[in-house]
Amino acid sequence: MNSELPDRGMGSAPLLEEGAAFEHLSRSNGSTSTGGGATERFDVIVIGAGQAGLSVGHHLARLGVRFVILEAHGRVGDSWRTRWDSLRLFTPARYDGLDGMRFPAPPHSFPTKDEMADYLERYAMHFQLPVRTGMRVEKVARENDRYVVVAGGKRLEAAHVVIAMATYQQPRIPGFANELDPAIAQMKSLDYRRPAQLPPGNVLVVGAANSGAEIALDLVRAGRRVWLSGRSPGEIPFPIENPLTLRIVVPFLFRIVFHRIMTVDTPIGRRARPNFLKKGLPLIRTKLADLRRAGVTLVSRTEGLSGGKPRLADGTVLDVVAVVWATGFRLDRQWIDLPVFDADGEPIQHRGMVPDEPGFYFVGPHFSYSASSTMIHGIGRDAQRVAETIAQRLRTQAVA
Repeated sequence: MNSELPDRGMGSAPLLEEGAAFEHLSRSNGSTSTGGGATERFDVIVIGAGQAGLSVGHHLARLGVRFVILEAHGRVGDSWRTRWDSLRLFTPARYDGLDGMRFPAPPHSFPTKDEMADYLERYAMHFQLPVRTGMRVEKVARENDRYVVVAGGKRLEAAHVVIAMATYQQPRIPGFANELDPAIAQMKSLDYRRPAQLPPGNVLVVGAANSGAEIALDLVRAGRRVWLSGRSPGEIPFPIENPLTLRIVVPFLFRIVFHRIMTVDTPIGRRARPNFLKKGLPLIRTKLADLRRAGVTLVSRTEGLSGGKPRLADGTVLDVVAVVWATGFRLDRQWIDLPVFDADGEPIQHRGMVPDEPGFYFVGPHFSYSASSTMIHGIGRDAQRVAETIAQRLRTQAVA
């Protein structure tokens, strides 16, 4: 859920005025219809209009490929708008732009989630990308040499399909959550907006990665007693918002370490990848010491229940009125009727391409190519590689 400026394609194109007609985007798809409009056909269908899908769309448009982008939400950027109120990006604005358009904020500021959402919507308008909102995909399958996508009551076909989504789709919740005392409110981190959603009293946040740490801090600042449970994924050992850090350390960390060193092409990246997939990124802005100073109580893993109440690994049973589950995510794959996932539910892909499905691609999941693959600054490179591969394959098919 983070960000960085791609290495190329970053111009200083101005943003469109608010009055630009977004309706045009859903009409300019260049598709053809058959069977009285029952099926629409494209060269490429991109699923998801977040930063990954828009990046893929930008490069496909640049290459002259006919495509459509399907978005389940009512507006581009809504996946950001629906996160918790106090959320800010973990990286400064200079790293938060997609290819071709800078982020309109002071370079060392940290944008809010709503500013990021509005930027994505304007990006789609600026490049006139063919986005169709309100199109939740119900099924993706292959029929002969084409893929069929069922979405919004419509049937679409394409030779190529790109799943352009981050891994933050389906929360991983432990099975014993169903047996929690009904008197204890429970909520997934995706549904958390603000402390007032929870009843007055003590709160347990389960999951000590970035989302859990930030939600715990949000709650304790609202006057709650908060326990944060789980094994820490580690932390970046310097204050991310320090002026010296922003000018010297941050560029090295995000441009060099996450983007160039930690990749599937390097020994250190291949060793680190399983840990990244399991635990996620280290704590970036919020540090353990910050949490303790604010009053958050750090405790061991939540391993089960006793009398319907959360029980920690050390046997402690917590008396709380609410539990927030920040226990990680997986890519929602129930609607993908293709053998493109391994036993752990991770996409079977190399640099975004699925070996046994040469028309199927992933852009946006954790460590698809590098540690920056799920960050805004890393998506441009992955999106460009996939778009260029698609364009080359289409040219080859045309010649054949």
